[in-house]
Amino acid sequence: MDSTLQEISLLNLSLALIPFIIILGFYIKWSLGTTTPIYSVGRMLVQLMIVGYFLSYLFNIQHGGYILAILIFMVLVSSWIALRTLPEQRLKLYLSAFMAIFIGGGFTLFTVTQGVLTLEQWYMPQVMIPLAGMVFASSMNSVSLVAERFYSEIDLQQPYEKARNTAFQASMIPTINSLFSVGLVAIPGMMTGQILSGVDPLIAARYQIMVMLMLLGSAGLSAILFLVFIKKQPAT
Repeated sequence: MDSTLQEISLLNLSLALIPFIIILGFYIKWSLGTTTPIYSVGRMLVQLMIVGYFLSYLFNIQHGGYILAILIFMVLVSSWIALRTLPEQRLKLYLSAFMAIFIGGGFTLFTVTQGVLTLEQWYMPQVMIPLAGMVFASSMNSVSLVAERFYSEIDLQQPYEKARNTAFQASMIPTINSLFSVGLVAIPGMMTGQILSGVDPLIAARYQIMVMLMLLGSAGLSAILFLVFIKKQPAT
């Protein structure tokens, strides 16, 4: 198998817009308005191009201090976003969310990069930044789900233990579902990308197993830690 994937020209890339143009035609035909879909696609294009240039710059940085600062920034932002469904308690719960994501996600990221991948330099940006993004996003979503469900249960006058258990199970549903469906319903993005680039499917499967366990670990640990940290402040 050819191990090199051809570079996509801008002309060829534009052909990927054909299905979207067809969909847009039905938006117009059914008088649904085209502002939202056009804006969403346009924003996606701009965001990904900016990210592409930004990552190209980051990958040339060979300094652990800069990478650590970026990781902490990612945790700070993800902690704030995780609590967006609880605006009235956002500031009060922010430290708990930050510590849950920082410890749960950070421990998982450290285990994968230093234990599984055994990076020669712990801060290798080409590996650390993409994996950190996946880890902290998983932690963020888990904390968001567990926080929203926990305080919903508390509002229903449920005791802490019952609210905790219900919230934790609910927060794990997306991750557990992804474990059930992987390989049967869908081949995940990382594995698909590696196969397209010519990597042996068996090797790609190992990397995907690592990613799935990484996402499970970051989501579960962060949710557990958040529930532990807020035990003394369950009331709204």
